[in-house]
Parts: sequence; C-alpha cells; structure tokens
Amino acid sequence: MKLPSESRTNLNQNLKICRILNGMWQVSGAHGHINKEQAIKSMERHIDHGFITWDLADHYGPAEDYVKILREFMIKQKKEEILKEVRFFTKWVPRPQKITREIVEEAINISRRRMGMDVLDMVQFHWWDYQDKNYLKAIEFLDDLRQEGIIASLGLTNFDTEHVKEFLNMGINVVSNQVQYSLIDRRPETYMADLCEKYGIKLLAYGTLCGGLLTERYLGKAEPNRQQLNTASLYKYKNMIDRWGDWNLFQKMLKTLKNIANKHNVSIANVAVRYILEKPIVVGAIIGVRLGLSEHIKENSRIFSFSLDQEDIQKIETISSKSNDLFQIIGDCGDEYRS
Repeated sequence: MKLPSESRTNLNQNLKICRILNGMWQVSGAHGHINKEQAIKSMERHIDHGFITWDLADHYGPAEDYVKILREFMIKQKKEEILKEVRFFTKWVPRPQKITREIVEEAINISRRRMGMDVLDMVQFHWWDYQDKNYLKAIEFLDDLRQEGIIASLGLTNFDTEHVKEFLNMGINVVSNQVQYSLIDRRPETYMADLCEKYGIKLLAYGTLCGGLLTERYLGKAEPNRQQLNTASLYKYKNMIDRWGDWNLFQKMLKTLKNIANKHNVSIANVAVRYILEKPIVVGAIIGVRLGLSEHIKENSRIFSFSLDQEDIQKIETISSKSNDLFQIIGDCGDEYRS
C-alpha cells in the first residue's frame, strides 16, 4: 500500500517529509534485541511503502550506522532516485560542557561519517541543563554549520517555549521543535503553539501512542504492573498516564477512541495519531519502529484514510476535560528531562 500525496508535506522550502516519521529510539537497546540484517530489510520495506522520513540520534545505539548501511544497500540495488527522497533527522545531545567550534564540528562530523552523508538533512539539538549557558554557543556554532551547508536544516528537541524564543531572538534559523505531544500530554497547547504560529515553526510530535498504550492491546485490560511494562517506552508513558489521571479514566479514553475508530474503520492508534496530526502546528508524528521485530506499515498507512469530524473531537475533549493538567504538574515541553 503506497501512501497518498497528503502524507507528505514541506517542513521548509527544501525539505519534503512524510508526516509519519519512523522513530529509531527502539534500536537503542531498551526495546529488545535488534538483528542488523533484518532491521535494514525492514527499513527498506518502510521506504518502499512511502515512509521516507527517519528520526534518530547520535546516542540511539547503532541508528546512525544503520543509515549508512541502508544507503549503501539502496545504491547497490540501484535505488538512488528513491534514496534522494529519503530524509534522516539525527540529533546532537551533548553533555553540558564548555562548548567550542571544534567540539560542535567534530560531533557533526562523527554523525556524517557514521551516516555516510556529506550533508545532514537535519540536526535536532538538545541540551540538558539551562543553567549551563553553553547551549547558546552550541546553537550558534550549529547555525554556522547550517550556513556553511554541512547541515541542511536545524531543529530542536525538547526545548521549552522560553528557550525557543531565546534562539529566535538571536536570529537562529530553527525550523522545528520535537516535543512530546499526545492525547495524554497536551502541554504544547499552553504556550508553544502560539509561539510556533507566530514564527512559522513546526512541531514534530513524539509519544503520540504513549509507547503503545494508546492501542487496542490495553482496551478493557487490568492496569499493568511494573513487570509487564517491559520496554522503556511502556514504563515512561505509563508514568505519564498516572500523572494525567488514572487507569479508569484512561480506559474511558480508550473506549471513546475505539468507538471513533470503528466509525472510520481504523484503529485506536490511527485515531490517536490523526488527532495530533490535525493540529496546525504539527508537521509530523514520530512512531517508533521495532525494526525486524514487529511492523505496522499497513496500519499506519490508514492514518491518511480519514479525518476526524467535530463530533469525534468533542467526544475526545469530553474525556480530556476530566484529566489533570500536565503543564501544572510537569511544566512546559521538555521540563520532564530537567530538574
């Protein structure tokens, strides 16, 4: 099943992406063993079906190395024309330290070598500690590399509204911010959305399926214990649900989503992702791929087969109105990663 034309959009003038990004956190080691050969074949299948955009990071285990292997494999298979459409978004996530031009350049060069790419499609910058102001130097040097053509586009990961605005005031050309955004976590709607609308920045949303909890698999099921939360994603997002409300309210959300899904002949996951994709500030949703272990290519393709109507949205909002405000509990986007 090939994806329809509406599955693609421009992140900026020179960067066309698939609105469903393949998330490669799952190859980092916290989601089960990944077989390299099977992973590369799975990556090729995703691309053949139209899922041409990949989200990864310098610290996602062998993710960057897989990109190089895949690219070499596709060139060997004489698929250069298809490869021209494929986009790989990596991240630079340094530890807080004194930042120099040499440190930034070497980090980016390592990613270039690992991925086998002279020019990186996009580098998304993350910084752990706002008290350490070296992030200001880091973003300046990254933007220098963008202007020199080593990085095609520059994005952010898990920056809050205040610090995104700080970069914009510095004149940094940022195209996107990757943040957690789902039916459970709607913190981006508090302040981030207005800033994005004002400056033309787009959001790449992750956690839209809460690690798989927003699926039929958990509908009508007892609350899972810690042993049953056997991946890093399940453990992380179950904690988020506990803060959002409780398991009973979550079950009401799942039942509501199931009714909407039946109406459109799709799945709960499709509805959950579609709801976020229909937000004007969201350019794409990142769905994790457990390469070689499980695939949801056909199911994810159905995300573009329907739209939510006002009745659907109202049903979702009714449940959401009974939940806790995660902005009040956690803070702005990315604050869960900073004390």
